[in-house]
Amino acid sequence: MNLSELFTHPGLGVMSTSSSDGNVNSAVYARPHVIDETTLAWGMTDKRTYQNLTCNRHAAFLFKTSDPGFSGVRLGLELIKTEEEGDLLETIKANTDEIVGPGAGAAVTHAVWFKVIEIKPLI
Repeated sequence: MNLSELFTHPGLGVMSTSSSDGNVNSAVYARPHVIDETTLAWGMTDKRTYQNLTCNRHAAFLFKTSDPGFSGVRLGLELIKTEEEGDLLETIKANTDEIVGPGAGAAVTHAVWFKVIEIKPLI
């Protein structure tokens, strides 16, 4: 599956993480920044998803395209690194301001990079 091509389609994404004691959190997330076919990055705030990743490096991301039917993907992810500054974070903040509204990007404090460890079809 070509992730670069898939994430050019509009759709709905859901990131799921788990705390160290097993409490699961799912949150709606934008399409990722595709670094390469095995590395993806998202902008994050300091809320539950990010907090879970500080103690459990594994996450899952489900992406359903807006196309008819069940087009999309389920990804297993492992945290590589986080950045609190840099070009990628500034790009993410600017995109957030454009999509969500002026000033919204200020809440994004981390660029979070993941290795794709598993790719499964949506259904």
